[in-house]
Amino acid sequence: MGVKQTVEEDSSDLFLNPRQYFAEMVEAGLSRKQLRPPSMAQDYLVNLLEHYLDARNLFDEEVTESGQRKNATLAEMYLRGLDPSVPDRLEVLKRLADRTLYISGFFGDSLSRSLVDIDYYAGLGGAAYRNLAGSARQNQVGSVYMLFADRFLDFVDVLTYISHHSCVKSDEGILRLYDRYLKTGSEMVREQLVQAGVVPLTKDQLKSSRQD
Repeated sequence: MGVKQTVEEDSSDLFLNPRQYFAEMVEAGLSRKQLRPPSMAQDYLVNLLEHYLDARNLFDEEVTESGQRKNATLAEMYLRGLDPSVPDRLEVLKRLADRTLYISGFFGDSLSRSLVDIDYYAGLGGAAYRNLAGSARQNQVGSVYMLFADRFLDFVDVLTYISHHSCVKSDEGILRLYDRYLKTGSEMVREQLVQAGVVPLTKDQLKSSRQD
């Protein structure tokens, strides 16, 4: 009974004040790893966790010449990010870097069972952060990117700690649930997502997105 109540209280904190919730979790994870990064790096991690509360941000859809939608692979994103002719290449690199960091931390167990392991993600993510550091206009921002590039796996461990010790349960099962909710709008599936710490679209937002 006590465990259930604690989870409910944690979930309430997450939805009422997600920034404070994640700030506390980041501080706990960094302390566990005995990392003392600058406050800007801590804020960056908090922003990243807030961003991926919406599971749609784990995907990067592209529209092909035939009008079909497909998810861009990490390798495709990296090549786009290195292409100077792509106007939003730095945004692409940032999405790639952040996504690989988050996936490595929250989906590490799944990666260990797949053909693409965590070293692949760390290599791409670290390279993306390093490129961002070289292109940053502000030294402080550049130093944060370089920190993530140099100690990518240490920060993966921080996110893994947060995944295991928070009410945010991110795994491939939740991604399947989210995809099912987007297709069906099932209220039961939505309740399962909320219980797992994912904030899905409302029914009105779903209708609007389908019309778009």
